[in-house]
Amino acid sequence: MLATSGHLEELRQRLIVSFSTVFISAALSYIFAEQIARFLMTPLFLASPALVKLVYTNLTEAFITYLKLSLLMGIIFSIPVLLYEMWMYIAPGLHQNEKKTVLTVVFWASLLFGAGAGFAFFIVLPRALHFFMGFANPQLTPLPKLSGYLTFVARTSLAFGLSFEIPFLMVTAARIGWVKRNYFSTKRKFFYPAILVLSLLFAAGDLMAAILLCLPLFALYESGILIIRVFPGDKLHSDTGAGDQTEEN
Repeated sequence: MLATSGHLEELRQRLIVSFSTVFISAALSYIFAEQIARFLMTPLFLASPALVKLVYTNLTEAFITYLKLSLLMGIIFSIPVLLYEMWMYIAPGLHQNEKKTVLTVVFWASLLFGAGAGFAFFIVLPRALHFFMGFANPQLTPLPKLSGYLTFVARTSLAFGLSFEIPFLMVTAARIGWVKRNYFSTKRKFFYPAILVLSLLFAAGDLMAAILLCLPLFALYESGILIIRVFPGDKLHSDTGAGDQTEEN
């Protein structure tokens, strides 16, 4: 009972730190919400120089949109802390080599998420916006809404940020022995449909957008399998098992 109580108390403390970090980051982001929104609008204005402003059609739309944007930025800025608190909570149940690996995951997961989001914002988004804004003509005037545009940017950046972590997480799972070297290659029939469903969720039901998203996800999945084959993780798993047996003897 005492052990369970201590476990719950630690969980409570970790959650308090995590939520506090998100709240403080979101509050600071709200102070600069207008500047952040203006920065996120830059690719749209570059894709369509004739467009000089966005619109909002509900009285509360701008306010609510800035709140959502601030919360999203608060979560993004808090990712390293959130991952660290998660590691600190589960660390007592891990072997020593797994603890070191999870610390590496915390660092690289944060870095790769930022790289994926940056790739989406600076590479993918400008090209996508140029295509979508290309439908404008004298009879068709684009009037993007503030909330719709920022949601599109956030969803695209989040999708690519998460997708860039796929190969690394696959390799990490193999390196610490959670899965066998050929696990992901033999489970394609399960993971590919899961990727399709995930793409549909990120694309909010837009079939064409889902297809454009799932293709790089398939490529990232296959690159993870290739890296695992080049750098197998079975050796680490067997070393861990051997170490455990030695300790038991």
